[in-house]
Amino acid sequence: MKRLLMVAASLFAFATAASAQDAVGVWQTEVDDGSYAHITIAPCGAAVCGVISRTFNADGEYQSENIGKTLVIDMVPQGGGAYEGSVWRPSNDKIYIGKMDVSGNSLRLRGCVAGGLLCSSQNWQRVG
Repeated sequence: MKRLLMVAASLFAFATAASAQDAVGVWQTEVDDGSYAHITIAPCGAAVCGVISRTFNADGEYQSENIGKTLVIDMVPQGGGAYEGSVWRPSNDKIYIGKMDVSGNSLRLRGCVAGGLLCSSQNWQRVG
């Protein structure tokens, strides 16, 4: 019985990690407060995390103080391209309940308050 539980747990972990692969890559955010960024999403344990890898404004690419900071935090796959975790918003330095939906080369990211009832969202496009 113990061996069966270990095999089942291993299969679940593998399935969760495999389903997280749809979010892995480089994504371009929408313009927010006059700039946008490229976010590199990669596995972080059983979840995925996204780090600010490049930043852009009206003048082109620039070196923001936020490069290297984690924006998408511990997004755990829920199945069907849905994820739940946390999101950091650089403009106000706050962390929100995060929800993410991935479909092909499109990603919808939501930062929510009030237990997830009130959300602000962005639509991102895969760039790499």
